[in-house]
Amino acid sequence: MREGLFGSRRFGVRLLGACALATLVGVTPRTADTGKAGGESAVKAPMATKSLLLDVAARDGLLVAVGERGHILLSRDGGGAWTQADVPTRALLTGVFMHDAQLGWAVGHDEVALRTRDGGQTWERVHHAPENEKPLLDVWFADAQRGLAVGAYGVLLATSDGGATWEARAVNGSDDFHLNQIAAAPDGTLYLAAEAGHLYRSGDGGATWEALPSPYQGSFFGVLPLSGGPVLAFGLRGNLYRSPDGGRTWERIETGTVATLNAALELGPGRFVVGGMAGTLLWGDLATGAVRKEELPGRKAITAMARGGDQKLLLFGESGVQQVEIPR
Repeated sequence: MREGLFGSRRFGVRLLGACALATLVGVTPRTADTGKAGGESAVKAPMATKSLLLDVAARDGLLVAVGERGHILLSRDGGGAWTQADVPTRALLTGVFMHDAQLGWAVGHDEVALRTRDGGQTWERVHHAPENEKPLLDVWFADAQRGLAVGAYGVLLATSDGGATWEARAVNGSDDFHLNQIAAAPDGTLYLAAEAGHLYRSGDGGATWEALPSPYQGSFFGVLPLSGGPVLAFGLRGNLYRSPDGGRTWERIETGTVATLNAALELGPGRFVVGGMAGTLLWGDLATGAVRKEELPGRKAITAMARGGDQKLLLFGESGVQQVEIPR
């Protein structure tokens, strides 16, 4: 069995959602899909904020979180209160991107892609191909028309009409490594974090990709381009690396943990936080090189993060949504 099936933020951790996170092995794409051909609507659940949530997008005061059984939750007060959207699928949703406070997209299992035009209140299904058995794991848009979705077994889909139609593209020839996350740097450079130590970069909006030298042969589950130029890459067994030159060279950052790292967020110039399995948080500062490890009570997996109100950090994952204080 490929290592990515168990370790990937979106194809391992995220595959677990529909079959319960307690079953940490033995999950396949087909057993994890929960909708009937993606055609059923997500059930409104009073405890949806406590269900598995796998990604979040923040834009213009709006927070949109996605997760198991097609749940999409919205907050307009920094994460204090949440409402559940109307969603036309019960598939596990793994990635979300908001262009602005009205227009956005979400992707997930059954190779489903959804679009909202009203700030996440309602969603329409714009792509669906369960027969391919290639879950989509992340989504990114350059503008209101041009976007990319990435996923398992090297799948990369591109749209130039706002998601109405999608076409398949190749990242690097015949590579079929799971593409776990896509991230954009402030200068527009795109990065892909992938299975088995693979990292890719694109300087032309995803039309072409180059493989970057990798400092680690285990899977990477995320890349965080920081303001000012540095890039972080993180993944299995607590591995965290910093590149000062766009991914050409990498320096290891000691983390003091072997927990899989799933998500990262910039907190200010040179300051960042990384979250992972077993409730692991790593508070880092590039200026000093220091990383402080924290393990949250309950040790529940963290898969996404966003800024909340009043110096709060919002954590999304196995516990749904929770808040912690950001150190000053």
